Amino acid sequence: MGEITLDSRKEELSKRYGIDFDKLEKEQISLAKDLIFNDKIDFSLVDRFGAVENIFLRNKILSCFIVVDKDFEIIDQAYVLERISFPYVPGFRNYREVPAMVKALERLNERPDVVLVSAQGIIHPRLGLASHFGLATGIPSIGVSSSLVDCEADPKDGAIIKRDGKEIGKVLISKTESNPLYISPGNNITIDSSYKICKELINLPHKRPEPIHIAAKYAKSVRKELAIE
Repeated sequence: MGEITLDSRKEELSKRYGIDFDKLEKEQISLAKDLIFNDKIDFSLVDRFGAVENIFLRNKILSCFIVVDKDFEIIDQAYVLERISFPYVPGFRNYREVPAMVKALERLNERPDVVLVSAQGIIHPRLGLASHFGLATGIPSIGVSSSLVDCEADPKDGAIIKRDGKEIGKVLISKTESNPLYISPGNNITIDSSYKICKELINLPHKRPEPIHIAAKYAKSVRKELAIE
């Protein structure tokens, strides 16, 4: 049996779901042109940090949003559980997850000043999940990823991430001997502000910024409450 390649999977899913992946790639590239890498607000004054965790349960997506203050106390939280309407295909994660993320955000009573997303921002080759979410909501967003694609970066804290000589993010090593995190702007924020915020939100011994850890914990509790396996 031949190896299943990304192209063959896309071809199969294109036929099954009627998805034009070439069109979506062009849409991602077009949307990326609207991204803004200036600080929309004075982030030194920010006191409401948002984060989201998505879990896939059979044919459904559970999207859980939290908002915390500087002391990591939960200000608000909300979730949505709905049927998945887009298949999993590498590079197109945003079409699968953003709709549920936006709906979960809309259920919050307290709007976050900035949102951290466990995904890529502008280090994505076209349009990362953090960037797509930022465009969809207008809220400054930051991508916190554990992987790089076609990028260059030294494995040390604060190192610049580059693609084709262009600076697109920074490396964050939160604790000694831990694997690096790759921080990049999603939208409406600079590289430096993205890195600084994530650095300040580390709460050892947790490796990832604390709002992301809290969102994951909340998602786990919701899953248990709903009794979904």
